[in-house]
Amino acid sequence: MPKILITGGCGFVGHHFVEHFLKTTDWSISILDKLSYAANGFDRIRDIGAYDDSRLSLYTYDLENEISQGITKENSTTEYILHLAAESHVDGSIKDPMKFVRSNVVGTGNILEFARRCKNLKAFVMFSTDEVFGPAPAGIRFKESDPYNCTNPYSATKAGAEQLTLAYMNTYNVPGFITHTMNVFGERQHPEKFIPMCIKRILGGEKIFIHADKQLEKPGSRFYIHARNVANAVHFLLGRFEQREMYNIVGEQEVDNLTLVKFIASLLRKSPVWEPVDFHSSRPGHDLRYALDGSKMKGLGWRLPLDFKQSLSKTIEWYINNPRWLDV
Repeated sequence: MPKILITGGCGFVGHHFVEHFLKTTDWSISILDKLSYAANGFDRIRDIGAYDDSRLSLYTYDLENEISQGITKENSTTEYILHLAAESHVDGSIKDPMKFVRSNVVGTGNILEFARRCKNLKAFVMFSTDEVFGPAPAGIRFKESDPYNCTNPYSATKAGAEQLTLAYMNTYNVPGFITHTMNVFGERQHPEKFIPMCIKRILGGEKIFIHADKQLEKPGSRFYIHARNVANAVHFLLGRFEQREMYNIVGEQEVDNLTLVKFIASLLRKSPVWEPVDFHSSRPGHDLRYALDGSKMKGLGWRLPLDFKQSLSKTIEWYINNPRWLDV
């Protein structure tokens, strides 16, 4: 059976990929994860019932180090590598940028070195972010070919990782592609992220700070997408990608953060407490609006399995039934 290696597979987005491939394929799956705070140990893997699955192998490893001989031997027949492991919190990158350089750039280099030694490799997937394009003016959605404009160390390190991936694809003919996704949400997400943070604060009657423009009149906006939809899109691309291409994986609906807070509160049957704040003065390096053009994926025939409101409603219902994940 095909063998797939998922870096960061114990993390939020990664464990949804693990669950997707366990449920929709008969593939053998390896996880490479350093088990930082973002992984929460093996809890996510246990929670989806994958911990004891005979098709799953777990390796605790920090990609800032060269891939060891033992891990190389155990995974030498790997056909697909999904590189999701990364430091991803923008505030953290502003506080400690070199941590992100080591994890996101050096770490990508080390997994690429492993990839170019895999003789059966069919695809290396570099999982990147919309933030490499920087803030999107009103009415603009960035296409895959648009120039980058990184505004914080996190996005800069992801752009660096992308360029390193392209270099390996060009120099060593490593097969694969790069994806850009926007704000991903779903079950078991760390409560530092906006949607679970909103759920927690609304349930607790706490104030939510809404990032807005300097006049405190226009809230920031995003195109949110559920992690299962992202996994579905990447799986779709594995059989259709073109070498060295980039693909935007985008939710179908732009939502400003105040509207999102009010929608979450309505589903929770609570009244939210919120206050607008000048987004840039309060959090330098953050952008008011991100937007990607998803027409390339649409042209290939990919469609969202569930739309935004369906996905968000199911996610909120899940958190209500699993409140411990709001306190990890």
